Amino acid sequence: MSFCCKLLTILPFEIIGVVMTGDPLPFPDFDPDQDEVIARDLVTHAIPATDRSQARRFALQALYEIDSAHHSIGEVLAHIVPPPGEESRKVRSYIRDLVQGVLSHQEQIDVVLQTYAPEWPLNQVAVIDRNILRIALYELVIGRGIPVGVAIDEAVELAKLFGAEGTARFVNGVLGTIAANIEELHEQFSETYEEIQEDPQVDAIDSEYPDPGLREWENEPETNSPGSAE
Repeated sequence: MSFCCKLLTILPFEIIGVVMTGDPLPFPDFDPDQDEVIARDLVTHAIPATDRSQARRFALQALYEIDSAHHSIGEVLAHIVPPPGEESRKVRSYIRDLVQGVLSHQEQIDVVLQTYAPEWPLNQVAVIDRNILRIALYELVIGRGIPVGVAIDEAVELAKLFGAEGTARFVNGVLGTIAANIEELHEQFSETYEEIQEDPQVDAIDSEYPDPGLREWENEPETNSPGSAE
């Protein structure tokens, strides 16, 4: 089945129905605490090469909405994760792993990011940019399921697809610095990594985020998918 990844855009009420003309139109500020989200705009991109590449796009989408609009995890996944049968269980499972992993360790991840990019306070970094970095850092120092170079390449690809003009360069720079200190970070996160290896459910977020929608898409029969493990 062909696949196009969908990038979520949060639209406040005031911008719905705006007609663009030839004149520049300032984009209104979005305050997630004040503005009501009433629409989700979907942007398509080319088919990703692997299952995990595909899952990263969905996970970024989910983390973007959770971060910017503070929606519940169950609600977000219900909108974003493809229904059973459209994608393999590997894709759906890795979306879960990334979203749960990043959210469970976000405080630790953000401390590391701030340490290696001190000139860029995370609250001033674009929502897309900081969540690309969070996914990559989780894969690099906590999940550790893929090579360092692959994690960085995948993050840069996400930045090219969904970020602004300078996002890819920014992401590559921060992750390059982190990669140069990867052994130190592995040691720092060794206890967390070992806990996950012993009990894969250690990152489960059900108790903290009791959303019924979180489990609706997890335990489905496997379907065939041509993507590789990376």
